[in-house]
Amino acid sequence: PGMAMSFARVPCRAQVGLHAPLVHVEVSLGSGLPAFFIVGLPATVVKESKERVRSALLNSNFEFPAGRITVNLAPADLPKEGGRFDLPIALGILIASEQIRIPAGSGHSDFGLCEFYGELGLSGELRPTRGLLLAAAHASRHGHELLVPRASVQEALAVARTPVRAADHLLEVCAHVEGKVPLEPLTPCSYSEQSTLASFGHALAPPGGGARLDLCDVKGQHHAKRALVIAAAGAHSLVMIGPPGSGKSMLAQRLPDILPPLTEPEALEVASIASVSTGGFNINNFGHRPFRSPHHTASGAALVGGGSRARPGEISLAHHGVLFLDELPEFGRRVLEALREPLEAGVVAVSRAAFQTQYPAAFQLIAAMNPCPCGRQGDPSGNCSCTPAEVQRYRSRISGPLLDRIDMHVEVPRVEMSEFDQDLERGESTANAAARVTRARAIQLTRQGVCNSRLGDAQVERWCTPDKPGRGVLELAIKRLGFSARARARILKLARTIADLDCDGVITASHVSQAVMLRYLDRELS
Repeated sequence: PGMAMSFARVPCRAQVGLHAPLVHVEVSLGSGLPAFFIVGLPATVVKESKERVRSALLNSNFEFPAGRITVNLAPADLPKEGGRFDLPIALGILIASEQIRIPAGSGHSDFGLCEFYGELGLSGELRPTRGLLLAAAHASRHGHELLVPRASVQEALAVARTPVRAADHLLEVCAHVEGKVPLEPLTPCSYSEQSTLASFGHALAPPGGGARLDLCDVKGQHHAKRALVIAAAGAHSLVMIGPPGSGKSMLAQRLPDILPPLTEPEALEVASIASVSTGGFNINNFGHRPFRSPHHTASGAALVGGGSRARPGEISLAHHGVLFLDELPEFGRRVLEALREPLEAGVVAVSRAAFQTQYPAAFQLIAAMNPCPCGRQGDPSGNCSCTPAEVQRYRSRISGPLLDRIDMHVEVPRVEMSEFDQDLERGESTANAAARVTRARAIQLTRQGVCNSRLGDAQVERWCTPDKPGRGVLELAIKRLGFSARARARILKLARTIADLDCDGVITASHVSQAVMLRYLDRELS
């Protein structure tokens, strides 16, 4: 495999955005004063691997070669970060110094078909490394096997379609490479085995365990529940306006269980984004729709993505899932304005001086806000002390262009005490709502290939044309309420979703009027 007496090459992969390009860790030993160089655009954590590798080799009863050691991470112009290169560097040094010998003619001699990953502890133990899921997916595509730390094996197996081997210590890897004690290949899990929970979705526990959230636990709020089911059926964005304690957050938290289960490609996309994020990938969440709820003090970079290494932000971590923004007007104006483009496009480009990458961001936005600064406007108790000017100032924190892009604005009034006693009428359960949503989504995908909220302008004119009475209602609403062209398109998409929930092929006046009623803030402002 391109080896001379004092040269070795071991394959691994870097991580750049959502790509994992192949990296060859080349090690060359030369005579001269003792020196250890790592070249090829290594980050600080990669440069520090010198000391980890030195200690791991000495504590594993190997000799550390005297002389000049040069490690090149090729290609040289690709940024490298993380502790994943420790194991390939250590292996390269051992092979170049002939402390371990690869048997001629054995399957292990072709390093091009097996990639090595792992951070080394000072005693030689292998520690987990972040982003392995992405590396395993790319390695599988090229038919390469993987050797990873045992603590990371579940992450690799979630996506690998080629054999994966796991080790706890550098000595185990050396014994495997020499052919003395081969490590057993672990069978890659199929998606259906890995995500049994997600496949049968709604009847099972949410990620992280705990009690499952059911829609019928929310008292009253029949209008808001109906709006939530419509939002789930067409992947529409939704803002709920109501006083504190009316159930806005409870409703939002129940949305992921109403949504259909993720398909295999969607699950892999969600897992890939999580694996390159600061929080890393959690195997317990595999196959579950993400639910992200950032605090209102979050910065623009935290929400959209960024930082020096251009990590994905909350909107990308909510890809194929729900982004819940509680207390919407409390978010910074610039932060909210940054949502406008991703809401339309479904992707976000994160650009830095030395780095540019695109992350998918097809998230479903659910937001909650109070009707006024004190939160009691419209309350029967009449305790609201906010002036019209204060209410206007509070609501104007959310710009008209952003509100225009949110499909539904729904009022969530305070629940009357009498509604808490109506135990007999529990309302629709999550399981029933999920079945109706799945049926409506199937109708949409069969008809046009995408959810209603993702339809383009030309597709809206083709698939969302109402009948004659429906057109009359729409024209009257546009004239009276002054809807923009974008709001008109959103109303038509909403009406199409309501018709799909009713299994109705034609958009009627009833469907259009329901869609208009779901634009509460437009009606208020007019």
